[in-house]
Amino acid sequence: MNAQLESNKDIVRRYREAHNTNQLHLLDDIVAEDLISHTLMPGIPKGREGGKMVHSVTIASFPDNYVNTEDLFAEADRVVERWTLTQTHTGEPFLGAPASGKRVQVTGISIYRIEDGKIVEHWANMDFLGVLQQLGLAPA
Repeated sequence: MNAQLESNKDIVRRYREAHNTNQLHLLDDIVAEDLISHTLMPGIPKGREGGKMVHSVTIASFPDNYVNTEDLFAEADRVVERWTLTQTHTGEPFLGAPASGKRVQVTGISIYRIEDGKIVEHWANMDFLGVLQQLGLAPA
């Protein structure tokens, strides 16, 4: 087993744990300050701080937000994570809709590029339409 590939996978595990436990300060050690995120929402600042902001906004609407890693693969400087997101809309309004108490479960995939022990680039794809449908904000 390649030690570098295992180290890269561990970085992603630590990244996921920091998000799931809302300990965003831990990201400073594993995410580059100038992170390139290819899926960041419009109007969100670039870099690590933008990623923290997205998480904070999500937690405000979905306080129990949790992402379970289903699969983790590593090759060269990339780690691919297949995950399942579960969350309940019990907090702040989401896209203008008041808290509904509805539970959401969707899947997604993230790709991370690791350099010098930090996540320097990120791509993600998730079933956002499924989120909207489960919340009643889009037709099924």
